[in-house]
Amino acid sequence: MICGDPFQLFVRIASRHALQARSLKTDVRRLVMLIRTRAPVRIDFAGGWSDVALFTEHSKGLVVNGAINRYAYATLRCERQITQDDSVELQRILDKSIRIYSADFDTFIEADDVRQLEYDGNIDLVKAAVRRMSIQIGGFDLITQSTAPPGSGLGTSASMGVALVGALGALKEATYLPYEYAELASTIERHELGILGGKQDHYASALGGIHFMEFQDEEVKTSPLRCPPHIRYELEKNLVLCYTGQSRLSGSIHQNVTDAYKSEEPSVRNALEALKTTAEATKTALMRGRLTEFGELLTENWNNQKKLHPSVTNDQIDRLFKIAMTNGATGGKACGAGGGGCLLFYCEPTREHRVRQKLEDAGARIIDVNFDFDGLQMWKVSND
Repeated sequence: MICGDPFQLFVRIASRHALQARSLKTDVRRLVMLIRTRAPVRIDFAGGWSDVALFTEHSKGLVVNGAINRYAYATLRCERQITQDDSVELQRILDKSIRIYSADFDTFIEADDVRQLEYDGNIDLVKAAVRRMSIQIGGFDLITQSTAPPGSGLGTSASMGVALVGALGALKEATYLPYEYAELASTIERHELGILGGKQDHYASALGGIHFMEFQDEEVKTSPLRCPPHIRYELEKNLVLCYTGQSRLSGSIHQNVTDAYKSEEPSVRNALEALKTTAEATKTALMRGRLTEFGELLTENWNNQKKLHPSVTNDQIDRLFKIAMTNGATGGKACGAGGGGCLLFYCEPTREHRVRQKLEDAGARIIDVNFDFDGLQMWKVSND
């Protein structure tokens, strides 16, 4: 049972261990290591939904997306006691317990063993990553935080998963390739937690950049779209990303669409094929710098996305979409599964400021967009 402010409790526990460490004998020194990771979220331009595992078992999925400068962060702190004995350094774990603090949900959890981390709907993704990645690891403190709103449709859970496997992998001194981090994070969501969804979010976060992605069964092929710099600058200037203020539960929307797909509803299957066609066209438009067409393809994608299930849109989304389109947007769509979260619009040059203002006046929150080409990043800070 935890009483009071979870963060202050976390700080008190960490301070207690620091005092204990300072009381060690002079021939014993304490090594405190901080491992930090960050992983970007993404905006999806076209083809989303076609990457979901249920669909890729029967047909190739095609997606165009781009990683942006909103991040999931994981900070992992561990202490080691190093004893000097006849010129041989003996290193042991100073503390065996695991302490997790989620800044986004203001939640603190402490456990003596990873097996005590039970899935109960309370930061289960973090628990799953720790259980999956750190069975043989000793104690540590883990803090997670995201600079993107939860339930935004930007792939925040996937980026957090990538950041977590990066930090926990670094603690184990394991080295993975970017696609392996993506696969590990995807596996944790799909197999450890049974979360429906595709892999595009994990790959976008691990790799960074703007990509055309292909999905067939478990195989993933990623092709970076190396747009000229002036095209990227135009995209960053004219794209308007807004948060509706309404967090959406993608799991329920995914369930609605997969149920319809399993029922072999022709409208759903036709919409998925149309989404893939739009992804191909979007890739071509970006590579050739046809940004007016790119904006129109966002709307084409959105119209097909809405055919998947009525829960993909709602009155608030429709209202904000109308406001943007009547004030200078040439096209737009909901990010991710839809049903809330973020909306993305491409605007006429010099009119994006008006679209931003009108959306803010309507209660939406504007999120500045710059592309991230670094993907997952990790670094260590040691303090002897």
